[in-house]
Amino acid sequence: MSEQTGILRIGSKAPDFTAKTTHGEIKFHDWAKESWVILFSHPADFTPVCSTEFNAFAQRADDFKARNTKLIGLSIDSVYSHLAWVNQIEKLFDVKIPFPVIADLDTKVAQAYGMIHAGASEQVTVRAVYFIDPKQDIRAIIYYPLNVGRNIDEILRTLDALQTAGKHGVACPANWRPGEQVIVPAPVTYEAMQKRLTEEGLDRKDWWLSKKTI
Repeated sequence: MSEQTGILRIGSKAPDFTAKTTHGEIKFHDWAKESWVILFSHPADFTPVCSTEFNAFAQRADDFKARNTKLIGLSIDSVYSHLAWVNQIEKLFDVKIPFPVIADLDTKVAQAYGMIHAGASEQVTVRAVYFIDPKQDIRAIIYYPLNVGRNIDEILRTLDALQTAGKHGVACPANWRPGEQVIVPAPVTYEAMQKRLTEEGLDRKDWWLSKKTI
């Protein structure tokens, strides 16, 4: 278990841990090896908003798998509570929950990842989403309050943007979707600026704002 506590930041190494889950005990870094991971926390089992979120993640599980991405949930409930709740969700929504759910009764994982926010609740985890790359670095973090469910389309869009930006060395503009133009990094020297002004194959607004299709 990492001793890192508090709010993690983009670029932090994802803390390792060993924990019980609905799929058995896992050592996180070994389980996550060579994959992207979406680690998400929910406030509590057998709650309405959380149940809709688990259904939504389950419905899109194949989309995450196609992106070499593993899903793993967490709350500070017991593994027995998780199992009973997952079974109930599968009956209510006619889905299968294919991903593990961490039982974090002692809150060690939640504390290491900064999932408990005193301003929201002293007892339960907020709706945190951590995007973790195959090097086990945290690439993005999204927090939602207890009363707002997550948007799975936006989580997938963010994942696509992170993977595209990393693979091609580009940036993704506002509202970007796969297949749309990406932003070419701006020049940082005078010589590079002059070259950019005549460079072919770009949708150039100015030397510092150019897009291209990949």
